[in-house]
Amino acid sequence: MFNGKTKDDMPAGASVGTSTSLIGAGTTMKGDITSNGDLRIDGTLVGNIHCSAKVVIGANGVVQGDINGQTADIMGKVTGTIKVKDLLQLKGGSLLNGNIQATKLQIEPTANFNGECHMTPAAENSTSNGKAAAEFKREIKHAESTAIA
Repeated sequence: MFNGKTKDDMPAGASVGTSTSLIGAGTTMKGDITSNGDLRIDGTLVGNIHCSAKVVIGANGVVQGDINGQTADIMGKVTGTIKVKDLLQLKGGSLLNGNIQATKLQIEPTANFNGECHMTPAAENSTSNGKAAAEFKREIKHAESTAIA
């Protein structure tokens, strides 16, 4: 669109869905954003983010809305609920007013967080732990039945 190249001009290995989108400093957007690639907000967004990759809110970034993503690094200000499937990092100087749902959480000492936190177990860990627990129970029952006999 901007450089005059079409999709046919792109190299065969280039992937359209893995790019990083940026809302630059000084930009204000209203509305929801959906992205398959990484997303970085250095400006202001009034709306929700739905991202299947990494969300970064820069030091000057402001989001008034909910964030859903794979992972997230928060350095700016967020007012809303954050739900990530993996790691959420609240960096130094960040301000979060809202609830958190994450598998892993890292909060630096100078981050400010006001809300509730719900830790969700990793799907793969809960599945493997469930199998291990079932196997352990079978071993205990076998040992008990052997001891009684």
